[in-house]
Amino acid sequence: MRPDPTILVAARDEEERIAETVRALRDAFPGAEILVADGASRDATAHRAEEAGAIVVRLGRLGKGEALSAAERAAPPGPLLLCDADLRGSLRGLAETDADLAVAAFTRRVGGGFGLAKRTARLLVRLRTGWTAEEPLSGQRYLSERARAASFPLAPGFGCEVRMTIDALRAGLSVEEVALDLDHRPTGRDPGGFLHRGRQLLDALLATGPLGINHRGLRLPLVGWVFAVQRDPAVAVVALLGLADDLWSGDERGFRRHLAAGRSTGVLKLVGIPLVLLARTRSVSGALLAALAANFLNQLDTRPGRSLKAYLAASLLLDGRDGPAPVRAVLLLPYDLRERVMLGDAGSNALGAVLGLKSVDRLRGPARFAAVAALAGLTVLGEVRSLGALIERTPGLRELDRLGRI
Repeated sequence: MRPDPTILVAARDEEERIAETVRALRDAFPGAEILVADGASRDATAHRAEEAGAIVVRLGRLGKGEALSAAERAAPPGPLLLCDADLRGSLRGLAETDADLAVAAFTRRVGGGFGLAKRTARLLVRLRTGWTAEEPLSGQRYLSERARAASFPLAPGFGCEVRMTIDALRAGLSVEEVALDLDHRPTGRDPGGFLHRGRQLLDALLATGPLGINHRGLRLPLVGWVFAVQRDPAVAVVALLGLADDLWSGDERGFRRHLAAGRSTGVLKLVGIPLVLLARTRSVSGALLAALAANFLNQLDTRPGRSLKAYLAASLLLDGRDGPAPVRAVLLLPYDLRERVMLGDAGSNALGAVLGLKSVDRLRGPARFAAVAALAGLTVLGEVRSLGALIERTPGLRELDRLGRI
């Protein structure tokens, strides 16, 4: 008999059903602790949950994956049960399997759209793992301690379930779908329902790709690879070298630690980016300028939106004609600022290289050497002190840096 899990429920504006859900969970798992992650509800959701016997973790308005991850950090060690706030029916059957990840499959379908989001999610899981999921979007899940370790922090938004299945399978864990007599408030074929499923679809697509952990411990989609689609093959290669570091890097940060580590993706970047830019510019000073610019924007990318703001400001000074890069940067900026995505090394290195190459075209002689010296000085400064901390202490820069951030 497996021990009762800690139960996590993500809820927002669910005052009508949350108490019933909590009481049903209490009946099915009498020894379980129930944590309700309340995402800035505008109604009495938190109060109703506490009245029913749950512990409420009060949060800002976060996505589903972020809310569940915050609740998981507050949970004691051991297995978990994830449950939607508007569920009716017993989840006891999930805890009676031997699977590391047990997923509830509803025996009755009520409402819903045309199945595009579910079919796409099923395809994404199969492409990443070879396993066919019948209910890839089901939010009712039992996780063993091993599945918990493999899955948390979760992918953001409504992509958390799809990525959870992928993470468990890729970790070699057992996954089982269990047919249960459950129901919850259905989404219909109306504007609200189609908007919800559109968000599910987009979040699932993003969650299936590369993910990274940001400064607050959120696990976010790495989208800097979009800058690899360039007319300039040198920038594309720089972006791919950055992506390799995003995907396979260790804990090393800065030149000294990368060099001390020896064979690492950081060393690959340190050697590869200057060589690529040397071949592109056919000039040592040009390669130095572009490589140092790539590194500088990478050093800035420690807080949401910082590298994109620096790139856009510098791009305007350099007349802004950098092909499609400025448009992509403008489109990504609000998502980066709100911590829905991350640039990662792929994006920051690529955008820095774009600026550097533009500067090579504009600067000659003493002006170029002055730019190289300035960027080299900033690189050394970033090695011994935090550029982010300097920005935070500088009036004017501090306010610009924080502008638009959540």
